[in-house]
Amino acid sequence: MLKERVLSAIVLIALVLCALFLFSPFYFALGLGFVATLGIWEWTQFARFKQPLIRLGIAAFLGAFIFLWIFTESHYLDAGRVFENYLPFILLNSVIWWGIALSFVITYPNSAKYWGKNKPIHLLFAFATLIPFIAAVLRLRLEQYTQNPHHGLFLLLYVFVLVWAADSGAYFAGRALGKHKLAPNVSPGKTWEGVFGGLITAALLACAFIYFSRETLLGNRAMTGFVILSVATVAISVLGDLTESMFKRESGIKDSSQLIPGHGGILDRIDSLTAAVPFFTYFYFFVL
Repeated sequence: MLKERVLSAIVLIALVLCALFLFSPFYFALGLGFVATLGIWEWTQFARFKQPLIRLGIAAFLGAFIFLWIFTESHYLDAGRVFENYLPFILLNSVIWWGIALSFVITYPNSAKYWGKNKPIHLLFAFATLIPFIAAVLRLRLEQYTQNPHHGLFLLLYVFVLVWAADSGAYFAGRALGKHKLAPNVSPGKTWEGVFGGLITAALLACAFIYFSRETLLGNRAMTGFVILSVATVAISVLGDLTESMFKRESGIKDSSQLIPGHGGILDRIDSLTAAVPFFTYFYFFVL
């Protein structure tokens, strides 16, 4: 199992790096669309679709919508412009969605009576999660793309590293100090001590990045606001993890799929990022 996990991780890292450094904006967007389509296919389990052909048909239909949407924006993407007319609306709706998800997590399992067996609502949840994720990743990746193709790459990797490092900090803090359960009805293993460990890790990491790359990260933004945003982004990433755990628990499954040997499914790997990246992108570009 360990060997399988390591090999899968190596392949995943290689694919991600190739996409980040070698793909043009349009093909990078198509790659994200493919990932989102796989995520929708996995989400059909949360909605309790059991028949493989029905699951495949739903994923294909909604995936076609995503690919057509990206295709119509291809010229803008190649120019480093991302859904300019409606990006703030998409990202603001994502912030609202995660506020709703928080209320679901806090009140679970009572909240499940409103959405647990409602198939259309589950598919709406999938779109509310994955469409802003695509838009936010592209917005960060293509920031100042025509002036410096790698500037946005640094921003995007900052959010990824922030979430991953905070997750590690939360793990070690939880193992060493964890006593008070965060959401026992959703994810019994998570503790408040672990969350605080992750938030402290995020604050330290943000300060370190600012020290070495202040101009690249901040621009004309205030340092205090950026650090607060970084910490809040990690807090939201925890919500993304908890929300997927809640959906899996309600549908009676352990992993979203077995697409990634030793790691589970696509959603298992990106659940934290689907919440963190849109949240960070909205406040970084439209609030700070």
